[in-house]
Amino acid sequence: MRKTTALRAAAAASAALLLATACNSQRGEDEQGTAAEGACKGQQTTGITDTTIKLGGIYPLSGPASAYGTISKGVGTYFKHVNDQGGIDGRKVEFVVRDDGYQPPKAVEEARRLVEREKVFAVFQSLGTPSTAAVWDYLNKQQVPQPFVATGASVWGTDDQHPWTIGWQPNYVSEARVYAKYLKDEKPKAKVAVLFQNDDFGKDLLGGFKEAVAGSGIEVVAEESYEVTDPSVSAQMTSLARSKADVLLNITTPKFGSQALASDAKNTKWNPLHIVNNVSSSAAVLKPVGFKNVQGVVSATYFKDPADPQWADDAEMKAYNDALDKYAPDSDPTNQFNAYGWAAASSLHKALDAMKCPTREGLRDAVRDLKDVKVDMLLPGVTLSTGPDDAFPIETMQLMRFKGERWQLFGEPVDTRKEFGSPGN
Repeated sequence: MRKTTALRAAAAASAALLLATACNSQRGEDEQGTAAEGACKGQQTTGITDTTIKLGGIYPLSGPASAYGTISKGVGTYFKHVNDQGGIDGRKVEFVVRDDGYQPPKAVEEARRLVEREKVFAVFQSLGTPSTAAVWDYLNKQQVPQPFVATGASVWGTDDQHPWTIGWQPNYVSEARVYAKYLKDEKPKAKVAVLFQNDDFGKDLLGGFKEAVAGSGIEVVAEESYEVTDPSVSAQMTSLARSKADVLLNITTPKFGSQALASDAKNTKWNPLHIVNNVSSSAAVLKPVGFKNVQGVVSATYFKDPADPQWADDAEMKAYNDALDKYAPDSDPTNQFNAYGWAAASSLHKALDAMKCPTREGLRDAVRDLKDVKVDMLLPGVTLSTGPDDAFPIETMQLMRFKGERWQLFGEPVDTRKEFGSPGN
């Protein structure tokens, strides 16, 4: 057997400590709400009343992945916007944001705080594969919904031991398959160099890519990993350049994504096709490098880019821009991470509307029974769908290429569910 990864060891240790010291389960509590009648009677109503819903979110507002922190502003802005319109089924949303610094042990502390002190209805949007892996045992034991986690690890959809946790964005294995298909069509003899984060996030996407190109003329000729505590990836990029690969697959979080793009731009002797994974494709990642230095970079997406003028007259984009200007005027409306947060919050709104019972159990069941639900910030043709045998809400992506000062979509949307099957296939 392979040696257990540092992430899994840390997550297991954190979960063990947490479960050993956790206070009594919140099951059966109804101090903050009135028990529903009939089938809903006896289900958990902690954090929800006839007039309020209290949600918690865990984000890296500080640390090496702090660029993601602005997602919480997109989420918070959406809920404030909805509250002004009467709330969700008459309930006003309170969104409590906690900072874990992208550190799993800190995520454990914050999850406990949200559940045991803040008494939230659900922990919505725990960000990052390491942090989510550290807390999901605890949240599932406490029977607290953990909907639409902000990480595309395939385990959130393939695991059957954590029914209270589910992902949202396209999973990394499916994303990798989209890039593999693109290369098979455009560069069938590609030599690929890969930079990846040395954790379950990086390994998930890299593994999916290798499986997708197996047996083709595409070859992975060089790999370099980095730790989130590393100061830079310059040494790794220098090593990858020696491979003379004609494709660079950049599997990074924003800080290191910017560094890799900058390093590639500076090395004029090596000019690979640069593919950057979706989670580092925000213009906020590219802008520090200089837009002139990232021309032709390829990625994939599934929601509308607020910097793309084709959405200027889009009703949802107008609502997003107006709300961000009103509630978070210090935020950049063209930052895709803000739009991501808005889209994720809008998706949760749909799930809350679909609850058969206004309870934790009701939300748990609703997110696993979505039928082609339209979310207006997602790209046309992208909907939310889940079922008994499919715990991946979004499985359609479209390729995009950076040109000028923005991303431009190209090709047709790829329904990875239909094209490739589930990540387990």
